[in-house]
Amino acid sequence: MLNPLPALAKVPFPALQRANLHTLQVNLGYRCNQQCLHCHVNAGPNRQEMMTPEGIALLIGLLDEMSIRQLDLTGGAPEMHPQFRELVIAARERGVRVLDRCNLTILEEPGQEDLADFLAQQGVEVVASLPCYLQENVDAQRGKGVFDLSIRALQRLNGLGYGQLDGLSLSLVYNPQGPQLPPPQQALEQDYKQRLYQDHGIVFNQLLTITNMPIARFGSSLMSRGQLGEYMQLLQEAHLDSNLPGVMCRHLISVDWQGYLYDCDFNQMLGLGMPGLDGEPTPLHLRDLRGMRIEGRPIKVLGHCYGCTAGQGSSCGGALS
Repeated sequence: MLNPLPALAKVPFPALQRANLHTLQVNLGYRCNQQCLHCHVNAGPNRQEMMTPEGIALLIGLLDEMSIRQLDLTGGAPEMHPQFRELVIAARERGVRVLDRCNLTILEEPGQEDLADFLAQQGVEVVASLPCYLQENVDAQRGKGVFDLSIRALQRLNGLGYGQLDGLSLSLVYNPQGPQLPPPQQALEQDYKQRLYQDHGIVFNQLLTITNMPIARFGSSLMSRGQLGEYMQLLQEAHLDSNLPGVMCRHLISVDWQGYLYDCDFNQMLGLGMPGLDGEPTPLHLRDLRGMRIEGRPIKVLGHCYGCTAGQGSSCGGALS
């Protein structure tokens, strides 16, 4: 697989510093029941990387010691981690908001028959990937049959109170199929709501549009087609300074399956560790969070960061503006 990092390192990006920390986004491992082209973590069924029991225990301990308001669980399919439920229960017992980055089809996997019920019982907020409301587009991006499985999973979540007025939170995630920016989030959300309800009786709370990052599989595919430079130009020309204050890395720390810290999930996949106060990357770990001064720390930025500031902006919480 081609590596876009050297090209991204040549693209300057405005300096950023951290504000207060309120979210830990934890990658529990790269194992996944799907293998999608746009996946920036190269997840798949054969990946073996998983956070250790010691890492899970350390994470729970930090929830006791720090003012973490939100635990954002991702992967791979985070639900495939053997201690996923233990971690969720521990966080919810401590009043921490839990987000599950769910690919939907995991709810249909053997051995996960009660997963949807568990998420509902714990009040977990589901952030579900559904790159289109049309079957042909979803199956083209994520594999044959994924759309039907996703629809069944969404209907099941609706039946448990997800996406309902005053019910459990259900967000859907859209990302483009190729090297272009997402359309305006608000207008696309209305299209999603209309088509999914009309065609399948599905309701949800909000749509989050996320720009494809020129890294990992997607970045490699751009390089192999000679499109990386063109895509980077698109992102840079669409950059808005007004999106800089809202980028997710200012309030979030990304944690990999080994417990090491990064400014965001994308930097994690590029191997760009969270810099120290001197701006240099250091192998900071979950253990180092105890007593760490967060605000004012420099954020490691390279050319891919334009994916978060182009157009309406993009983050794990969708458009910024």
